[in-house]
Amino acid sequence: MPAQNLNDLLEQGVSSRYVLVRSDLNVPLDSGTVTDDGRIRASLPVLEKLATAGAKVIVMAHLGRPKGEPNPEFSLAPVATRLAELTTVAVQRATDLTGEDARSKADALADGSILLLENVRFDPRETSKDDSERAELAAELASLVGDTGVYVNDAFGAVHRKHASVFDIARHLPAYQGDLVATELQVLDQLITEPARPYVVALGGSKVSDKLAVIDNLLDKADTLLIGGGMVFTFLAAQGHQVGSSLLEEDQIDTVAEYLKRSGQGGAATIVLPTDIVMAETFGAEAGHEVRPVDGLATGTYGESAMGLDIGPDSAAHYAQTIRAAHTVFWNGPMGVFELPAFAAGTKAVAEALTAVDGLCVVGGGDSAAAVRNLGFGDNQFGHISTGGGASLEYLEGRELPGVQALQN
Repeated sequence: MPAQNLNDLLEQGVSSRYVLVRSDLNVPLDSGTVTDDGRIRASLPVLEKLATAGAKVIVMAHLGRPKGEPNPEFSLAPVATRLAELTTVAVQRATDLTGEDARSKADALADGSILLLENVRFDPRETSKDDSERAELAAELASLVGDTGVYVNDAFGAVHRKHASVFDIARHLPAYQGDLVATELQVLDQLITEPARPYVVALGGSKVSDKLAVIDNLLDKADTLLIGGGMVFTFLAAQGHQVGSSLLEEDQIDTVAEYLKRSGQGGAATIVLPTDIVMAETFGAEAGHEVRPVDGLATGTYGESAMGLDIGPDSAAHYAQTIRAAHTVFWNGPMGVFELPAFAAGTKAVAEALTAVDGLCVVGGGDSAAAVRNLGFGDNQFGHISTGGGASLEYLEGRELPGVQALQN
């Protein structure tokens, strides 16, 4: 059955009722300061809708991988500070998850205000493989909101996890789909159900092993697959090229070779690889580097020790031209080490091209979202920036997402 959504809940009325919301506030930090607040901003509309309607909003979220125990490095304190700066709604923070501080602040929470609980992953039961342990934590979380409380999942970046605050909690409270999750699913459905053509997929990132399933699935749906990032060297090796000391997954060469055989055959998408690569002497911002053709990556100035850190200018120009001519584009993964200015040009070219697409363009979360902001682009320059890279990929692979499933049962 279809999930109940936020409008369904608001029509019922939430004034003076507790609403337990799972948000995705997993943002990057530097010395305790949020460096990219994109996910906080994306989560705010639902929180503000509920608070404005008079709800007592209790927010669950995770940050990083604290391994099931409290760790100040992964505290949500900086997130609470930034959240309070971005909204006029009153924001409090609990110093624990379901302990004395969380319970006392939840009990005293005023209508129309927000309480952010501490990192759900500080409790090992959140990510436990044991169903009973997750259910126990879910019951404790549910007890914070009382008999009239409800649950809203607005954390698309976590819906692919079978975690207590994502999956099990929906068995303890009436469950509703948040606007962010609904929008993400709607946009991704457009990528796999009759997309406007030409349909171009640009895939980058470090490891091809992370993208095998989505490549396999989208080969039969897209028209063109543009490959970049560290994963490209496994493709080039499969074609017989020497790649120097570039990132290479030798155990995936045979699999990649099969994809190349399928390329352009029987309705399959055409796989496009770079024709030139920026090869560096070593990994670093000040490293010497030069552009080399793919048939001479290990024969340049730096010899066999050279490593590829970006697609070259000719490839970047060709990728950008292909993207601009498309009517549907999905991009996941940078084309190079965009954090280092010398190796950001390929990623920037792809991002610029996406802003000119006449149709649907989707930036697939994670490193791609960080890249466009790092390179100075605004979120409003793109059709849609996904808040969940892993969840986006799994959905496009055709896999069932536990958090979505829980809302439908």
